[in-house]
Amino acid sequence: MGDRHYPDGILLGRARVAGFDHPRIVTVRDGEITDITAAGFATVRDIAESGKAAEHVRTAPGVSLGDADAVLANSAAADIDLSKPSLLSPIDLQAIKASGVTFVVSLLERVIEEQARGDKSRADALRGEILQLIGTDLSELVPGSDNAMKVKAALIEKGVWSQYLEVGIGPDAEIFTKGQPMSSVGYGAEVGLHPVSSWNNPEPEVALLVTSQGAIIGATLGNDVNLRDVEGRSALLLGKAKDNNASASLGPFIRLFHGDFTLETVKQSELSLRVEGQDGFVLEGHSSMNQISRTPESLVAATIGGHHQYPDGLVLYLGTMFAPVKDRDGAGKGFTHKLGDMVAISTSELGTLSNRVNLSTQCPPWTYGVSHLLRDLARADLL
Repeated sequence: MGDRHYPDGILLGRARVAGFDHPRIVTVRDGEITDITAAGFATVRDIAESGKAAEHVRTAPGVSLGDADAVLANSAAADIDLSKPSLLSPIDLQAIKASGVTFVVSLLERVIEEQARGDKSRADALRGEILQLIGTDLSELVPGSDNAMKVKAALIEKGVWSQYLEVGIGPDAEIFTKGQPMSSVGYGAEVGLHPVSSWNNPEPEVALLVTSQGAIIGATLGNDVNLRDVEGRSALLLGKAKDNNASASLGPFIRLFHGDFTLETVKQSELSLRVEGQDGFVLEGHSSMNQISRTPESLVAATIGGHHQYPDGLVLYLGTMFAPVKDRDGAGKGFTHKLGDMVAISTSELGTLSNRVNLSTQCPPWTYGVSHLLRDLARADLL
């Protein structure tokens, strides 16, 4: 990949292009963004549901929109040049789902959030107390197993049982709705924090593209923006903590499974995170997908099946092991975002997803929904 922000492979995305009311379907060929929008394949949903997504994207006729690096640079510019193409989120009609507490480190931090009741000043002391009480390597536990249930019983006896431990080592995964179809933002866009939050962080994740039949056909990067204080006050505030304007980013492209790039590749991915603040603060982190405690297949099965259908498919965030604890404004104060932070999530297989942090109330409002897309595609005779 080198210094590029996109990987090799069969890439699928969406772009804003001057002269068109609706997003254009794009891929990357020979270093150029190529428009492959066509009747019957005018949405990412239609391509995903075709049963031949990778082959279609690889062979579809297209028109070059210019150098890919230039398009990505425009997408990330503070003032996007609307006369030139810029990337959007690479999905459209899919449901936006997420799984939580799928890594041990994340599990521990969720317990701390709950015990701290949203007060970040108590986090360090609680972290030490809970580690001492647990006294076991949770990474060796298989969720729902007999050993996991013994740990659960021991923790209940010690008085530190948590709803997060329940979904971390219990039989049922945490699956929630991260956002509505068409609400996610893409590469270079601002990501939003609800203004009530004063303790929050990025969540670097792999997200899977899943068809209406439950087939996993590709992957992308995601930032599942998280409000630690809001969710820490009560798990019933999960919607307020997770689903806000511009709080779900995805991109830069979906890489479709083809050849040597498979779900097994994703399972071995190494993610890196870098946050650079206007105050000179730098936070770096690392996340290994091979440390996930529930398999991607099991998380997809917990989301879609006989119990729940998604006619337009879905994208599923797989969770993160990254828990930012580096002090930012003084000893014991931990990490929280500041406006203007630049967040970059990278992996060699999927590229780099970059976003700038702002308040959700200051990010561009979400005004283009499913009804607008369908009307525009109908006017263009693309339905």
